[in-house]
Formats: sequence, C-alpha cells, structure tokens
Amino acid sequence: MSGLDLPLIWAVIIGTAVVLYVLLDGFDLGVGILFPFARTRAEQDVMTASIAPVWDGNETWLVLGGGGLFAAFPLAYALVMPAMYLPVILMLLALIFRGVAFEFRAKAQGRDHRVWSAAFSGGSMLAAASQGLVLGGFLKGIAVEGRAFAGGTWDWLSPFSLLVAASLVAGYALLGACWLIIKAEGELLAHARRWAQALAPTVAMAMGAVSLATLSLSPDIVARWGVTMRAVDWPMFLPVAPAPLIALLALLYVWRRSGEEGSLYGPYLAACVAFLAAFAGLAISIFPYAVPFSVTIWQAAAADNALALMLVGVAVMLPVILGYTGYVYWVFRGKVRVGDAYH
Repeated sequence: MSGLDLPLIWAVIIGTAVVLYVLLDGFDLGVGILFPFARTRAEQDVMTASIAPVWDGNETWLVLGGGGLFAAFPLAYALVMPAMYLPVILMLLALIFRGVAFEFRAKAQGRDHRVWSAAFSGGSMLAAASQGLVLGGFLKGIAVEGRAFAGGTWDWLSPFSLLVAASLVAGYALLGACWLIIKAEGELLAHARRWAQALAPTVAMAMGAVSLATLSLSPDIVARWGVTMRAVDWPMFLPVAPAPLIALLALLYVWRRSGEEGSLYGPYLAACVAFLAAFAGLAISIFPYAVPFSVTIWQAAAADNALALMLVGVAVMLPVILGYTGYVYWVFRGKVRVGDAYH
C-alpha cells in the first residue's frame, strides 16, 4: 500500500466511527435523558421499545472508535487516556448501569420500577455528560512532555468542559426527541414535537457558546477561524463560515418543522446535519492534531505495515457492520405502539 497516506485514512475511519456513534447512540441516550418528562408508564414503555432493537448495536461504533485509536494511534491513546481516566470510567460505568436498568425496569413493578426507570435516565444523562467532559478536556489541551502525559488527574475539569458536557446533553436530548417524532404516536408524539421545538433553540445557543469559548483555548484555533472577540478577519473566516451557518439553518429547520403534523423524518435528519456541521467545525479547529496542539496524526500513528494490515480487516468488517446495522433499522422501521413490549 505504498503511496497511501495510511494515518490520514485511519483518522477518517476513526472519525467516521465517532460520528456514527454520536448520531446513533446519541438519540437513544437522548430518549433516556427525556425519560423523566414522560407522563405515564405506557409512554415510557413506548420510549424504551422505540430503541430496544438498536441501542446496544449503536454502541458498536464506540468500540470501533476506541479500539481504532488504540491500534492505529497508540501514542495518542497513551497521552489521552491518562488525562481522561475519570470521565472515561464514569462514561463506561454509566453505560453499563444504563444497560442493566434497561433490562430490569422491563420486569420490575411498583417502587422497583420507578427506581430502575430513574436509573435508566440517570445513566443516560451521566454517559452523555461524561462524553462531553472528555471532549471538553480534549479540546482544552493535554499537557505533554516528550512522549508522555505530564498533566494532573483533574485537568479535564474546567468551566469549558462543563459547558461542553451540558451542551452535549441538550444535543442528545434533541436527537432523542426527533427520534420519537419518527417512532411515536398520539400524546407521546405531541410531547416529542414540543420537546424538539424547545430543544432546537437551546442547542443553537449552546453550540454558539461552545464555539465562542473554543476561540479562547488556543491562538491556533483563532488563526484557523480568523475570529476574535473584537474583530473578524473576513478572508480567513468566509471559507470556514459554512460550518456554523449550516448548523444554525439545520436547527432552525428543526424548530420550524418539528411541530408540523406530517413532518416525521425531516427533524431528525436536520438534527444530524447540525451535528455533522459541528464535527466539521471541530475538524477545522484541530486537524491534523491527534492531541491538540502537540502531536499530529502522523506523529501518533503506528507503523505503516501495522496500519495496512488492520486496514484489510476494516475493509472486510466495516461493510458487514454497516450491512447488519442497516438491516436492523429496516426490519424494525415504523411506529411503535403501546403494548409493543420490550420482552
């Protein structure tokens, strides 16, 4: 495979896995975050039934992203993980606890059912917030000396990372509401439309706040966007302006259309477009760094022969994963109704 930029190809593969994880597991975490706002047990049962066939399969992309980082960019993995041990452990515990609660609440009655329902919602929110803390801590920067992590245990915790965590919780809740617009009927559908209409402007403001706060993290980011708190370098800003503009227009579409009867798939697809635009903005801010702003993807990559061997495996497995994922979504398409029990 001489002539191929294997580190760049692997960066695209891992980035794609992370994007698919956020778009797919994001909506089922969002359904959990919205759980306390359901008015009856029947509505909660429909909410869980809407994600039951796909929620654990959606986490496949998290495994691919994390495993890919470990295998393809071992130096980045060795630098990022020690910096993020606490939020990563919190995220994994929350995902495990959420999965257990998902199963137990289906059989529990009375007080136990309320406890496991609260556990399912709490685990969903904690998993989403932990992912936001990891992203915020990563963007804030990781202290590196030579080829080793040189920071402290709590470096990831800052007002910026808390802002990112809160924004991601709101973003996942928006994806969840838009998913329920596709899957729900009756009163729950009406609730989901109202939730989406309320969350769309909230997410727009959150994205704006995170974008402005990101500019304060590094002069490198300011130079890439050409924007400071006092001035705009238009020749620098105009080429990258489509990313925030597309995100804003997509969220405006969600706000306007999610309340319209007959609009089912549009709000979810528009919310996905907003997330994709946010990812494009993230790439503009940090590419080609694997660890901002100290280690590039080429410096962090494994040897070319190892990357080439793993690429053969991905070329075989990725179509299989995409195929069975698409098949599951096709088989379980359509509305979920009261009485469509999980087990």
